[in-house]
Amino acid sequence: MNRQKITAVCTCLVVIAIAAFFQIAVKQKDAKDVVKVGFVYIGDESNPYVYNFIRAQKNIQSELGDKVKMVEKFNVPENEVEQPLVELAEEKCDIIFTTSYGYGKTTKEIAGKYPDIQFCQATGDNANTEPFVGNYHTYMGAVYQGRYIAGVVAGMKLKQMIDEGKITKEQAKVGYVGAYAYAEVISGYTAFLLGVRSVVPEAVMTVCYADTWSNYTYEKKIAKSLIRDGCVIISQHSDTMGPAVACEEMNQNENYEVYHVGYNQGMTSVAPTSSLIGCKVNWEPYEKAAIQAVRQGKEIESVMGVHTEKNDAWGGLQDDWVQMLELNKIIAAPGSEKAIEKAKEQFARGTCKVFYGDYTGTDPDDPSDTIDLSKEYIENEKASAPGFHYQLDDIITVKQYQADKK
Repeated sequence: MNRQKITAVCTCLVVIAIAAFFQIAVKQKDAKDVVKVGFVYIGDESNPYVYNFIRAQKNIQSELGDKVKMVEKFNVPENEVEQPLVELAEEKCDIIFTTSYGYGKTTKEIAGKYPDIQFCQATGDNANTEPFVGNYHTYMGAVYQGRYIAGVVAGMKLKQMIDEGKITKEQAKVGYVGAYAYAEVISGYTAFLLGVRSVVPEAVMTVCYADTWSNYTYEKKIAKSLIRDGCVIISQHSDTMGPAVACEEMNQNENYEVYHVGYNQGMTSVAPTSSLIGCKVNWEPYEKAAIQAVRQGKEIESVMGVHTEKNDAWGGLQDDWVQMLELNKIIAAPGSEKAIEKAKEQFARGTCKVFYGDYTGTDPDDPSDTIDLSKEYIENEKASAPGFHYQLDDIITVKQYQADKK
């Protein structure tokens, strides 16, 4: 090799070394010793939905210690989220978690104004829609899996009541307190009912929307109305313990035998003789991984280890992103524990078909939009947000309930 070639090779190696040095330096500059984390909550610890997030936050704080500094904004209405977000951004938060679906539109807009801050929207469905904002992310657990298993437990209780002659198959009626007619709510109560019907095929459901997420008194009134209409199982996708307390009061004071299936946190403390089980999204895996990604200067979705699609991430029971709440063994039907484990195994193997069977459904907002479930609908196939938005024909009825919300 002549001297010119040796010089050229050496020059090339020097250039590569310098480039590598600067790449490492940039990565080190992006990494952070302490991450400042903001949280925006629609309620506070008294709200089971919000408390589920707070519990995750506290666990992360306990594990990461002085590597994180956390700032919270509590009791922020969905239509008033802009100012709290701006305040957190101006306080130099490195990452901000927003935790109610209605925050999504505003959060994405604010993210576009603060490109150096990562914004993560729980239950959101707009991370990958136009306009795409690179520092805005969405995340959620595949909660339909937990809803289905909770439905199996409820179905086993219904079957026990039928076998004991307490009700007939024609009286296998389920009531559901839903917040709004969103796909997230519809998907959840459909998965729940299909879990029930996997045990008691004759079961039907009445749904009543509260048109609010967090009105304890109103949710309680709705649940009692459903019970008086003959529902012997009550479940919910609303944020308070009102429906659980309604079941307990009707059991204890009005001689109804009715059972409850909850959401977000165990409810046996307020409904010891009626609360069967529940499920929740476990927010901790995503939030902890996202914080660590910011600390290390990495892309958030690159560290998740679950399903991702651009700036969206989701996991299920097998990923610990969805969890079953404690089974009330005192009142649960015999065999419930084994049924739960069997269903979990089926989800892990990918053999549990939930949105499938001899059913048709109609979009409540567009009667021309229908679905036939003889071909399986695969929930969360390409996004974290639930997408099933069809009301099943013949077996689900929506009831209007009007009363004072105070």
